Amino acid sequence: MAPTTATAETESPKIVWNENQRRFETEDKKAYIEYVLRNNGKVMDLVHTYVPRSKRGLGMASHLCVAALNHAKSYSMSIIPTCSYVSDTFLPRNPSWNSAVYSEYLKSNI
Repeated sequence: MAPTTATAETESPKIVWNENQRRFETEDKKAYIEYVLRNNGKVMDLVHTYVPRSKRGLGMASHLCVAALNHAKSYSMSIIPTCSYVSDTFLPRNPSWNSAVYSEYLKSNI
């Protein structure tokens, strides 16, 4: 039996941190999640996610969110889910990330 190899569809896309443009993006720069730093860099406000039609339906927005959230976590930052994809789709589907949400945001949205 031949060994199985991962195909492009099952591999996670490479997401790059573009610090100058304050976003996480695919290598081709076509899909991205933008952020704004708040509270002296202690809070990452995820403001906009964009995935072109050619990349939709592949979980790309989720991969972008995970990259941003892992980055925030590694720098001990909280996040504000201003982007509707993050607040209405990603976080409800991935409640384990709810602990990363900025506490003041939670208080004002209860």
